[in-house]
Formats: sequence, structure tokens, C-alpha cells
Amino acid sequence: MAKVIIYSTPTCVYCKMAKEFFTKNGVMYEEFDVASDMKEREEMVAKSHQLGVPVIDIDGNTVVGFDQKTLEGLLGLK
Repeated sequence: MAKVIIYSTPTCVYCKMAKEFFTKNGVMYEEFDVASDMKEREEMVAKSHQLGVPVIDIDGNTVVGFDQKTLEGLLGLK
């Protein structure tokens, strides 16, 4: 199974959509709230070069935003 990390904030609608997508598809993920965790926010910016969320890391591949087709491809779901 792929290692999945999602950098999110509590009020982000697209973050919620991404987490629901993972749950629906049985994908385990680790979540970091970058609104309150400055260390993880810095890591997210280093990976994505921006502050928008969600930022999703799948085995080292960075996806900015909720891009279902890209996520499905990286996770081998479709």
C-alpha cells in the first residue's frame, strides 16, 4: 500500500473531499493540520512551493489540490 500524507486545514472543503475519497477507497493516510503545525507547514511548502491546501504526498509524488484522476492513477484505483 502506498504511503499517503495529506496536509490540510480544518476549514478546507477540498481537503474534506480528498479525505472522504481516501476513506471511500480504503486508503490509509496520515494527516497534518498546517493551520496549527508550523513544522509540517514548512515541509508542505518545501514539497509544493505554495501555501494552498490540500497538498497530498503519495510515495513522494506531490499533488496540489483534490485531483481525483491523478490520485486514482497514483494509487492504482482505476
